Amino acid sequence: MARLFTNLFPVWVVLGGVLALLYPPLFTWFNNSAIAWGLAVVMLGMGITLSFDDFKGVMRMPAAVFVGFISHYLIMPFLGWSIAYALELPPGLAVGLILVGCCPCGTASNVVNYIGKGHVALSVTMTACSTFGAIVMTPLLTKWLAGAIVPVDAWALLLDTVKVVLAPVALGLMLHHYLPRVTRAVAPIAPGISVTAVVLIVASIIGQRAPDVRHSAGTLLLAVFLLHSCGFVLGYYFAKLCRFEPIICRTVSIEVGMQNSGLGAVLAQRNFPALPDAVIPCAISAVFHSVIGSLLAGYWRARNPPMRNGRVGGASAMLESSARASSTPAR
Repeated sequence: MARLFTNLFPVWVVLGGVLALLYPPLFTWFNNSAIAWGLAVVMLGMGITLSFDDFKGVMRMPAAVFVGFISHYLIMPFLGWSIAYALELPPGLAVGLILVGCCPCGTASNVVNYIGKGHVALSVTMTACSTFGAIVMTPLLTKWLAGAIVPVDAWALLLDTVKVVLAPVALGLMLHHYLPRVTRAVAPIAPGISVTAVVLIVASIIGQRAPDVRHSAGTLLLAVFLLHSCGFVLGYYFAKLCRFEPIICRTVSIEVGMQNSGLGAVLAQRNFPALPDAVIPCAISAVFHSVIGSLLAGYWRARNPPMRNGRVGGASAMLESSARASSTPAR
């Protein structure tokens, strides 16, 4: 049952978003303070799946990790900026789209890679590296690309990123290392908690901004769809251009196309209070990348033989076992 609930993550996100549009009070009780804590729970859940051994993956496959990191922070931020300008989005929506493009990989990408027969160990390592890299990359890229639209306080963005990313992930990593029994006990229920938190975050934001979502629905949906669909495609072919085998290309594609939209939503709320619409693309992003990623995973799973990457210790082993018993999304 827990596994089914987790694997239906895209369904719950879409359902929550639709219900929030139809009747916002169902979710608006989950206020801005709760959203920040919800994201912290998601990031903590990611942290407990990591071990120090997982970062040795960077040494085992440095080229793949490097290409994944560079492609993520090269493709998605500039896609967000380009689409915002091409569609002439209003300032709030433009900043929100750029911000979500500058966020790290979404941790749901690990489960999508498992389902789509990607390289799970590489996926976990790439997600961890992009998450820690976001502490610097997200504020700097947002300042650079969105700074021409509105003033961006890169220092405030940096501090908020440390609070909502580094602190909970580091805590989870410490728990995994020093309290392994507690981690193993929590692991089976962590995915369901993460799914619930993400759905509440997305639905609450959509509910709070429901009139604005309806008003700009056409252009907004097109912008977010283009951001993620182009991210998946360009991520795949960027890795292919670097002459990686298909399993690596699929992994990079999913890592590039799936963003930590929850982080984008929290950063938008905290750092752009004068632009309340900036949070909307982040919420819509969670729906789109979940659905597109899941469809891609199903397509690749149907077309390809069993995964060629074996189990690797630490997070990837835990992820594979928990994905069989109850999967692991987040954001």
